This record gives sequence, C-alpha cells and structure tokens, in this order.
Amino acid sequence: MKLNQDEIKTILPHREPMLLVTSVEDLSPGEDIRAVFFADPKMDIFLGHFPEKPILPGVYSIECMAQAVDILLMSTLRYAGKTPLLLGVDKVSFRKKILPGDTLEIHANVISEKREKAIVTCAAEVYVHQEWAANGDITIAMR
Repeated sequence: MKLNQDEIKTILPHREPMLLVTSVEDLSPGEDIRAVFFADPKMDIFLGHFPEKPILPGVYSIECMAQAVDILLMSTLRYAGKTPLLLGVDKVSFRKKILPGDTLEIHANVISEKREKAIVTCAAEVYVHQEWAANGDITIAMR
C-alpha cells in the first residue's frame, strides 16, 4: 500500500511543521512500513543547526522514525483514530549526517506488542542515499 501526504494526514494527527513523513512507499498495516521524508532546505531548523554547515538534528531522525511507526500502527483497525504517544526510544545510533535536500527512507517493523496495554515496540532504520544513517527501537503507547 502507498500513501501520499494527504492520505497520511487522514491517519496521523501531526501537521506542518511537525509532519515529518512525506509519503509512504510500502505499508503492511501492523507489520512493516517504508516511508519517505524530504529534508527541505527551506526548513527553519537548518537556519540554526548549524548556520555555516546545516545538518538535520538527530531528534528529527527519531521523530521521523516515530511518525513512520505511528502510521504503521494507526493503519490497523485496533489503533485507528487513537493518539500515538512516544513512550520511549532505545538503542538509538546515528551513523551519517543528514543534510538539507536529503531524502530519508524510513523502514520500521513491529518487534513486540502488548495488546492489553496498547503498547508497541518497533525496530526502525533511516537510510539516506541507500546508506544507513540512523536506527533505534521506538515504543509507542496508543491512547
């Protein structure tokens, strides 16, 4: 399943400037996702991080992973319409600078789920130019 940004907005509560998924290229609800985010050079964050050599802050990579996970979960019947709350991140590492104009490809898959508590942990990875840029485990509570 593919989704454009208008379709993503029917699933996610996030809006600009905090909507950090441009499109979904492949989605198996509740199983795995491949999403894309374009780091537009016009983003205000690049003005201050860092003015002479701008790079996307690591927390933006984490938020991209979290939003991809949100779509992965909220596209299922059991979590549709719920509010995704970031419960935690674990095993995060940053391996490559993300520059203005880069396109991030975010992959995520479910690794554990506590349905009775509506808590899900997913493994996520970010690639830029097919190179591994960041990864981590993202835990979401659906409320």
